[in-house]
Amino acid sequence: MQENSTDQFFKSTVLGHPSGLFVLFFTEMWERFSYYGMRALLVLFFTASLLDEGWGWPKEHALAIFGTYTSLVYLSTMLGGYFADKVIGFRWAVVVGALMMTLGHACMALETSFFIYLGLTFLVFGSGFFKPNMTSIVSEIYKDRPEKKDGAYTIFYMGVNAGAFFGIMLCGYLGEKIGWSWGFGIAGIFMLFGLLQFWWAKDIFGDIGLKPKAQSVEDVALSITEENGGKLNPFTKLELGIIAVSAFLGLTWILNDPIAKITEGATNLYSFKLGGMDGNNVVILTALALFVILLFIRIPKYIPVVRDRMIAIVFFAFITMFFWAIFEQSPGSLTLFARDYTQRILEGTSGTIFKIVDALMTIVPLAIITWVLILLAKQTFKKFAASIIVLSLSFIIIWGIAIWKVKNDYYSSSYVVEYLNNNGTIETAKVVSSNDYANGDKLSIIDNESVSIYDATAEGNIGKTAKENVLFDKENNKLGETFNAKIARIFKEDKIGAGIQINKAEVAFANTKGESKSKIIKLSKDDLEKYKVGSDLQLFITHSVGFDNKESKKNEATVTAKESAVEIGATWFSILNSLFIIALAPLFSKWWESKYNPSASGKYAIGMLLIGVGTAAVAIGASGIAPGAKTASVSIIWLVLVYLFHTMAELCVSPVALSYISKLVPARMIAMMFGIWYLAVAIGMKLAGMFGEYSESLAQEKGLSTFFWILTAISIVLSVMAFLTAPLFKKLMHGVR
Repeated sequence: MQENSTDQFFKSTVLGHPSGLFVLFFTEMWERFSYYGMRALLVLFFTASLLDEGWGWPKEHALAIFGTYTSLVYLSTMLGGYFADKVIGFRWAVVVGALMMTLGHACMALETSFFIYLGLTFLVFGSGFFKPNMTSIVSEIYKDRPEKKDGAYTIFYMGVNAGAFFGIMLCGYLGEKIGWSWGFGIAGIFMLFGLLQFWWAKDIFGDIGLKPKAQSVEDVALSITEENGGKLNPFTKLELGIIAVSAFLGLTWILNDPIAKITEGATNLYSFKLGGMDGNNVVILTALALFVILLFIRIPKYIPVVRDRMIAIVFFAFITMFFWAIFEQSPGSLTLFARDYTQRILEGTSGTIFKIVDALMTIVPLAIITWVLILLAKQTFKKFAASIIVLSLSFIIIWGIAIWKVKNDYYSSSYVVEYLNNNGTIETAKVVSSNDYANGDKLSIIDNESVSIYDATAEGNIGKTAKENVLFDKENNKLGETFNAKIARIFKEDKIGAGIQINKAEVAFANTKGESKSKIIKLSKDDLEKYKVGSDLQLFITHSVGFDNKESKKNEATVTAKESAVEIGATWFSILNSLFIIALAPLFSKWWESKYNPSASGKYAIGMLLIGVGTAAVAIGASGIAPGAKTASVSIIWLVLVYLFHTMAELCVSPVALSYISKLVPARMIAMMFGIWYLAVAIGMKLAGMFGEYSESLAQEKGLSTFFWILTAISIVLSVMAFLTAPLFKKLMHGVR
């Protein structure tokens, strides 16, 4: 056997692949479990009311910080990749990243302002060290077996999707049903399990991923050939200066953007104006312009073939930005759409069918993954007992949570209840609970009142449209009431947990029984200009009634009717992406291997068309939601369709993208082009948050459907562009398919 051969890894195999691949499989699975599980809850936590133990942020603020977080996760991969390649090696990079993410999730579980932000910081840098280096280890294992590489990556990415699937399903369920800390905390626990099982099995990788050796001058000289990109083109001082300025402006803007919005301008690095343009816009446009200038300077310096292929990559990166900006509406605007505008309570036969399907979706994949664990244990227990024991313990816990979830949903029912509201009138509502009650039984409910200013003269105002669209319960028994009120005082109040101040007012009014009441409402900047102490206004008060799991006796209600039902969590819909990937990936793989395999531009055209069809589906579903409506009751079928089409789009764009980079540029330039690629993805992630922010203002003025139609139009335009330019880019790629 040759000294550098990787045949040693094939002495112990599972399903025909090295056991080491499955150590990576489970490590990656638990990392994706924690990442996607936490991410599914983030925007919901920020926007949940204080009564629901959230921070009560406006959706725009939550989406701003979400966009910055996901963007920085991708930017940090460049830092993590550099340290792995040059300083600590792949293996230690994975360990450092996993440890930082474990700490990050632990911080998130504490839910205070300091620890939430500290946790997000740990998660950003942890992902940067972890994410790019797992695939590098896989690549090294199969260095001498290239014919088995495709199969290896297929298995590895099954681990990615399995982790995302179970993370969103279980962390989301715990977070929504029990408490946010449970969702955040369980994500950290399983990240720790992934770290420990990797650490105790690290010797299975031999010398792979240890501290890198510096490349000699002779090796560098030998790597420079016509086929490998021709002569070296080191960056000039001017080019390095452009990179530094552009990077500084871009990073400070990404960090400053949510801070300026959340503090409503009180903290803003770029509060200046230039020619009437906001300073933040000036900064980011300058950073992007400098980057484009850099590309114009650099690309012409390469030999024609490399130059043409780099132009093709830049074009694909441009489309990729918008692809991810639309695709990543999933944990943002689409999850909020699921929470606020989707009828998630299924009763009777439809509820029973969902319970059965969801139980199978939970148990069957878990059983398959457990079978893989048993196969790995048979091969590696003698040498790596500690790793297998930790992994087995993690599966025992995950099985416990899964069975509890299925049992909880099995006993779930909807109860029609009567209760006395805060105005002293009897209300009827429906609540969903897994506890068993009979007619006449007493139960504790929470009546979350939503109080907003209702200006009867304002066109499309929140009160007016809410009256038409808010569904108090399935039978639409009680929508809300309007009261004449007077502002007694205006004050600022510290936002619990968020560390900012918001404007509030105490208003006085008479309820339906003529009794004097007061309420605290939030005031916008526009409200402050319009209303002063003593101003007359109208209040619109709606109710959101839910079962009081903590039995805090906010309101006591009497059960009058019962029916089998289940309430689907807002995060549940996100698992459809992983489910559809596992189901559809083999079909798309067959397509790519057939004579009908589209060109690179063709795949992008198909992908953007499919993502446009998905957003069109949810646009159609949202068409009945009037401008300004806070809640509605849209069928779940529209969200199922959007995830189906978006997953097919992802299968056209995401897996092929990195493959084309490795084929299009010389080996010594791959790191730089991957950097550009991840920069494009990072910009797309930030755009996703910005698009989501825009959806809120647009929903108030023209309706939420308009927002999704705009995304549809962007997708179709880019699809047509990719289709029409296919011949040009086929020429630019010089034979690469």
